[in-house]
Amino acid sequence: MNNLNLSPTNQLNLYGYDQNFIKMIDLYNNKKLPNKILFSGAKGIGKSTFSYHLINYILSKNENFKYDLDNLKINENNKSHLLLKNNTHPNFFIIDLLEGKKNIEISQVREMINFVNKSSFNNNERIILIDNAECLNISSINALLKTIEEPNKNVLFLLIFDSNKKIKDTLKSRCIKFNFFLNFKEKLEVTNKVIDNDIRSIISEEFINSYFTPGDYINLLNFSVENKINLTDHNLKTFINYLIVNSSYKKDIYIKNNIYKFIEFYFLNLLNLSKSKIKTINHFHYFVNKISETKKYNLDQESLFIEFKSNILNG
Repeated sequence: MNNLNLSPTNQLNLYGYDQNFIKMIDLYNNKKLPNKILFSGAKGIGKSTFSYHLINYILSKNENFKYDLDNLKINENNKSHLLLKNNTHPNFFIIDLLEGKKNIEISQVREMINFVNKSSFNNNERIILIDNAECLNISSINALLKTIEEPNKNVLFLLIFDSNKKIKDTLKSRCIKFNFFLNFKEKLEVTNKVIDNDIRSIISEEFINSYFTPGDYINLLNFSVENKINLTDHNLKTFINYLIVNSSYKKDIYIKNNIYKFIEFYFLNLLNLSKSKIKTINHFHYFVNKISETKKYNLDQESLFIEFKSNILNG
């Protein structure tokens, strides 16, 4: 299996949310689509891909190779698609969390405001996509609010929000929210379509039952390909042990962002199997608090993981 490119701009097919997409297109065609939309859902559930399909439908409607609504597919030869892939479309602006940053900076919002205040190309709609909107800080939100409250004509704001995190009510209240959700069966079906394979034949059942979104599954598969790991040979215990021994949380951004989630899943599984539930719960609360302090005060992770490995994995 090769590494899968998860970038939403590369996803020509829309997997899941067919009826939701058709309804949103109907709203757009009937000039009833809100101009400030908040897409809310767990990370990796498909919000960004959905957004780029909606954006392509709007921007390509008068172009050659326009959006294929019958098959819910972006034409790879479409001009707007190619421009969006390179982030050079004159009527599109994206704000996202910059690499190495914890917050979306106010300078990014100010650059967007300048874009909105300029005349649009060919008087067509302009679309602002704000990904990871939960990373907007107070200054960025305050700079954004007036533009969102009084948008110029033909400007559409799409904000993507990780529902497992918090977003300021002052921003949320200005937008119409659409929730993204897939049940367990749908998550597996979408994942299988994206990877063109059966996920159950590639990773062990313990990972299947622990994961939340198709994006999570695929990121895990990409990590296994890059590190030549056979995930059918691993459960959560052996996998976390591998991550700690190899210091993967220092080298890989995906593991850095998700290792605490692996530990949480491990405790939940342990709780279901353990005869001494009180002891397991006490260990769980201890490490949850320790993880929280490590994040809050930017403490050394290595000592935390060594203690977890020694007391829990090998205890």
